[in-house]
Amino acid sequence: MNKVLRLSLGHVVFIVAFIAIWEFASANRLLDPTFFGRPSGIAAYIWRGFVTERTLWNDLFYTVLAATIAFWAGSIAAVLVGLLFAMVPKLHKACEPYLTLLNAMPRIALAPLFLLWFGLGIGSKIAVAVSLTFFIVLSSTVAGIRGVNSDHLVLSRALGATPGQIFFKVTLPSAVPIIFSGLRLGLVYALLGVVGAELLAAEHGLGQVLAYLQSTFDMDGVMALLFLLALLGLSITFIMNWLERRLLVWQ
Repeated sequence: MNKVLRLSLGHVVFIVAFIAIWEFASANRLLDPTFFGRPSGIAAYIWRGFVTERTLWNDLFYTVLAATIAFWAGSIAAVLVGLLFAMVPKLHKACEPYLTLLNAMPRIALAPLFLLWFGLGIGSKIAVAVSLTFFIVLSSTVAGIRGVNSDHLVLSRALGATPGQIFFKVTLPSAVPIIFSGLRLGLVYALLGVVGAELLAAEHGLGQVLAYLQSTFDMDGVMALLFLLALLGLSITFIMNWLERRLLVWQ
C-alpha cells in the first residue's frame, strides 16, 4: 500500500469515526442536538435540499455566481492597477497611503452601505466581495513585481534589453507565481465576502438561508450549510492548486 493510499484511508477512517461518535453522542444526549445538530439530521437536510425538494440549488447558484463575478472583476482590476504601479512607481507611492486606509476598513461593517447603494440583489454582494478580492490580489501583484531577482534585471540591461522587454519577459513572468497565490486567496475571500453580505440581507443565496436557519434554531440545517460552504471552499482551493500546477509547469 503506497503512502498516498494510506493517507487517504487514514482520512476516511478519521471522518467516519468522527461522524459515528457525533451521532452516538447526540442520540444519547451527551451532546444537545439543539446546539450541535446530528449527522443523520444534517444528511437528511442536504438530501431534501438537493434531491427531493431541490431548494438549495437556486441559492447555491446565486452564491457561486456572485463570488465568480466578484473574483474576476476584483482580480482583473487589481492586476491592472498593480502593473500600472510597477510601471509608474511614483504613482504607487502617492496612492499607497489611501489604499492602506481603504484596506483597513472592515468590509462587513461597510456591507450595510453597499446594501443601501446597490440594493438587496446580487450587486451589493458582488461589491462587498470585490472590495475584499481587489486588495488581496493587488498586494500579491505588487509584492511579486517587487520580489523579482535584481541580478536578472541587471543582466537583462547589460544585454541591451529595452524597458518593455525587461518588464514583459523578466519582471512579469517572475511575478506570476506570487500573483497566482494572491488569486487563489482572492477567490476564497470572494466567496466569504458574498456569504457575509448574504447573512446581513439578501433575496437569494446560501448566506440568506443560513441566517434564516439560525433564527429558527434549525441546527441541522445550519451545520449542513456550514459543511457545504467548507466543502465549496476546499473545492476552490483544489481547483486553483491544480490550475497553478498546470499553468506554471515551466517553473
